[in-house]
Amino acid sequence: MGEFELVRRFFRSKALEQAGDRQMVALGIGDDAALLNVRPGYRSVISTDSMVESVHFPSDYISADLGYRALAVAASDLAAMAARPVAFTLALTLPRTDEAWLEGFSRGLACAAGDLRMSLIGGDTTRGPLNIGVTVFGEVASGAEMRRDGAHPGDLLCISGPLGDGAAGLAVVTGQDLPAGLTEADRDYLRRRFWSPQVHWEFGLELAKVASAGLDVSDGLLADAGHLAEESGVGLQIRLADLPLSSALGCWPAAQRDAWMLSGGDDYVLLFTLPRASEPQLNVWRAAGWPVTVIGRVVGGEGVWLDRGDGLETYSGAPGYQHFGGCSV
Repeated sequence: MGEFELVRRFFRSKALEQAGDRQMVALGIGDDAALLNVRPGYRSVISTDSMVESVHFPSDYISADLGYRALAVAASDLAAMAARPVAFTLALTLPRTDEAWLEGFSRGLACAAGDLRMSLIGGDTTRGPLNIGVTVFGEVASGAEMRRDGAHPGDLLCISGPLGDGAAGLAVVTGQDLPAGLTEADRDYLRRRFWSPQVHWEFGLELAKVASAGLDVSDGLLADAGHLAEESGVGLQIRLADLPLSSALGCWPAAQRDAWMLSGGDDYVLLFTLPRASEPQLNVWRAAGWPVTVIGRVVGGEGVWLDRGDGLETYSGAPGYQHFGGCSV
């Protein structure tokens, strides 16, 4: 099967090409490049992610799950900027042409595209070790983007969902030793959290109105908090006891679940700072179904400080997820 036949059969479908706002897409798949209509008063937001087998996902997987994860993980960067998802391109390197694999992958990809309202507008395919490159395009009103450099002392430090589920999900997916109290429903929940992370882009649009800074938690809470602190030139204090966790994660011993909540990564929730004057907005979000939790505060100084209940300890830069640290799964 040639490249163009592969694209025609598995990726030129209404489910993929028309999942997003068609008014934004002037020209999609079929030409040398895609064309997006950029509206006056808005900025385009573009980000690229690569996924490599045995580095970003285990070698034992269902291709539909991988298709969903590939797009969701990339689109989380749009949510981190408070941008609305619009479209994406796909660069797919395959060791061989496997029609069953491609059917499943494209089906999962289309499911994620529908959930995120993003159109596939082009890409490339080639032969080689499995690698999935996704470039995502979003838009945000000029000046409304959520950046990492706007936090101020006195702001609240907040998170948009539970932590540690991504790492626990990987443990379930790879068949690691699991606690006796983990039910099959818990396992299913954690598998979904790993393979089908829910991108908080709609909540990101709400954050753009009031948050002072933010980003998504992909490499681990402490590591990503360190990025925010550095870019804003502030210190962050985090209270371990206030970190939100799911009932499924609660089945693990405290030491393991704490480690995953702090450094596990792959959660794709939003970490953001909120000015004190906007604190009443927390109740509005919670009433709307967003499980927002205050986990600390912004202070003067620099770095990240963790309160385990017996005093503050500084986060010394112990690694979260490392893309060049060898296989992580």
